[in-house]
This record gives sequence, structure tokens and C-alpha cells, in this order.
Amino acid sequence: MPQPPTPPSLEFEATTPYEDYVRAEVLSSLQQPVTDDPGELAFLVTTQVMELWFTLLVHEWETAARALRRDDLPTALAALERSVHELGSLNASWEPIARLTPAQFNRFRPALGEASGFQSAMYRRVEFLLGEKTTSLLVPYRNVPRVHARLEKALHEPSLYDEALRWLARRGHPVPRAVLDRDVAARYEPDPGVEEVWRAVYADGQGTDAYRLGEQLTEIAERVWRWRNDHLVATRRAMGAKPGTGGSSGVAWLEKRAAKTVFPELWTARGRV
Repeated sequence: MPQPPTPPSLEFEATTPYEDYVRAEVLSSLQQPVTDDPGELAFLVTTQVMELWFTLLVHEWETAARALRRDDLPTALAALERSVHELGSLNASWEPIARLTPAQFNRFRPALGEASGFQSAMYRRVEFLLGEKTTSLLVPYRNVPRVHARLEKALHEPSLYDEALRWLARRGHPVPRAVLDRDVAARYEPDPGVEEVWRAVYADGQGTDAYRLGEQLTEIAERVWRWRNDHLVATRRAMGAKPGTGGSSGVAWLEKRAAKTVFPELWTARGRV
């Protein structure tokens, strides 16, 4: 006869093993709204959840970059594929606050003071890994030495795209020497020679390692673009063209960011295949 199902353990000497591993109490203690408005908690939790997704994306892309550096493409592709799904969850994080009206947002917006998502150190690392680098972006962290040191290190390391192009060059693809030797602390700028490399990769058809890498990077670029546009739309809906917190021009700044293309030659090359 089949054995009856075993019930879960209920007795523990101290906290539950779940709590020991997940640290749920610690996570819950971090939600400390500063107004009485019931909508503020949704905004705060959504922002904190996004920070967790940024942390995971940095982990995945640094894993992929290291794997590409040692020519371990399967490990790199696995990390990139995970990050595509994680970007999907990051994008879905907008849902709880994407339909805030100006009146709803204004009830707790003053509590933000000068706080802005632009100041997120973990998001800055996400952008650095995507090739969006400028030394001036370290300025907000100069009075926090530990954070500043981590970001300065990330600034001077090759981006995910830099490592992908170096991997292609080691596989015999004619990536221009100027691109391979460029200052990786500077923002990546499109290069016609790189576009030609990707055009040739896609002209060869499906199935090659370079093609698979290109498609994973394209998936990432598309979802990053969607995240930036969702951010733009949510902000426009909640505050219109008002100046943003942290001194930015708000929607105008986000429009400029949303117009930037991640891994640009992967997109321009498509028109030449």
C-alpha cells in the first residue's frame, strides 16, 4: 500500500531554516515608508525589488564576461540566457506603480527629497556592463569610498560587449584593432568594422557560436530598451513634464536615455544582411 505523505517539519530550535537562508525578516524590515500615504509602500517595495534584480543582472553579466574571457562560451551563454528572463521580471516590476496619477504620486513624492533612481550604484554597474560609461558618473559616490571604489573598478573593466568583441576576434573575426585597444573606461561608440563583423555572422546563418552569442546579446538589448521605455512611460504618466528628482529634467532626460541603443551594431547590421 502507498505510504501516507510525510508532513513538513514544524519544530526547530530557533528560527526556521527558511528564515536562516532567505533572511525574510531582514528584507521585511527594510520597508520604512516616511509618509502615511498607503500608496508609498508599493513605490518603495517596487524600487527595492528592482535593486535586487540589478544585483542579479550584474552577477550574470560579470559571470558571462569572465566566461568569454576564458573562451567558455557555454557558461557565458547560460548566464546571458538567465539574464534575459531576469530582465523580463525586472520589466514586470513596473506594473504596481506604472499607472500612478500625478495626484497619487504627489501624495508621497516630497518624501523622496533629492533621491533619484539615477543615483543607484547597482544600476550604474548595470549601465557600465552595457558599455554606458563616463567618468563623471562616479561623482555622486565620491563621499562613499567603498561604493566609489567598486564603481571605479567597474568603470575600468571591459564591458560585456567588449568581451564579446574580443571573443569574436580570437575566433578569427576581423574586429578592428582600434575597437579592441580602445579605452574601456569610455562610452562605447559604434564602429563600421564591428557592424561588418556582425553582418557576416548573420549572413552565415543560424547555428554558429557567434550567431548564438549575437542573438543572446540582442535579446538583452531589446529588454533593456523596453525597461527604459517603461520607465519613461511610467514617469510621464505620474508627473508629466515636471522636473525630476535629483536635479534632472525628468521626462526629457529619460527620453534621451531611451533613445540610446545597446550593442548598436547588432541592430544596424540587420539592415545589411
